[in-house]
Amino acid sequence: MPGDALTDTDLLELYRRMVLLRTYDERSVVYHRQGRIGTYAIYWNHEAIQAGATFALTDEDWIFPSYRESAIGLVRGMPAETILQWWRGHPSGWWSPADWNVASICVPIATHVPHAAGLAWGKKLRDEPTVAMAFFGDGATSEGAFHEGVNFAAVMNAPAVFVCNNNQWAISTPIEAQTRAETLADKAVGYGIPGVRVDGLDVLAVYDAAREAVERARAGGGPTLIEAVHYRAAPHATADDPRAYIDLARVEEERARECVGRFEKLLRERGVLSDELVESARKDAEDLMRAGIAAAEAEAPPDPELLFAHAYVDPPGNLRSG
Repeated sequence: MPGDALTDTDLLELYRRMVLLRTYDERSVVYHRQGRIGTYAIYWNHEAIQAGATFALTDEDWIFPSYRESAIGLVRGMPAETILQWWRGHPSGWWSPADWNVASICVPIATHVPHAAGLAWGKKLRDEPTVAMAFFGDGATSEGAFHEGVNFAAVMNAPAVFVCNNNQWAISTPIEAQTRAETLADKAVGYGIPGVRVDGLDVLAVYDAAREAVERARAGGGPTLIEAVHYRAAPHATADDPRAYIDLARVEEERARECVGRFEKLLRERGVLSDELVESARKDAEDLMRAGIAAAEAEAPPDPELLFAHAYVDPPGNLRSG
């Protein structure tokens, strides 16, 4: 059975993290509509991938997120206000990666994949038992940086895990317009590494695949490519209207079987989760978000000089006059 290696305490912690990630996402959409944060990349129904995969890591391992995993630092205890400030364009939203072993959020598609491969290789050279885990979407597998990073990690036998969140849409480009491969996991064959395909809405299946990949990497077995498959049930971002291109009937089906509710139902069936624990997890997450936005908005406005201080010796006059 999926998740057999987890205790009841583990299962409840995994549920708590999923609720925390879900709450962050839902509140961020509201904050955007209220004009309190900028354009936001929605990850609703991706929580099983994010929580499940990272639950297989230790705190010494590194996480390399794309913008779709912007809140992944929450699983390491990163303050919500730090991540919210990133979306607000405030300098306090840039954390030191070494503080949390979470790399800066990557907006360019796939450019962090070589970064993860390089860190993993560096840790191997130092004989440190550290694994690097990189997250990216299906669209990233069409980018050169993805191929370069995965190939480099494979050649160097680096301890890396590459997690592809295949929600079947690269903004408005469907997966069938991106590749002739039967699955994205099949791409691993070209690099001589394992490729695993899992249900991206099943947090325990994601965890099991990630745990096996992490253990293999830590033992010197090299990298693994994990393809977590589902269907995007929310817009690409708050600036996107997907009605022009997405299968709306399919979206409703996916929303009806969303991953947090699916896991909650399973835990109730196992007798692990009660109404009181559900309410407690939701309240804690909501309180954290309220405190986070309050702390973010209490920050002093950034100094405009920061735009120029490390870019020019003498800023051009047209920039000064603006």
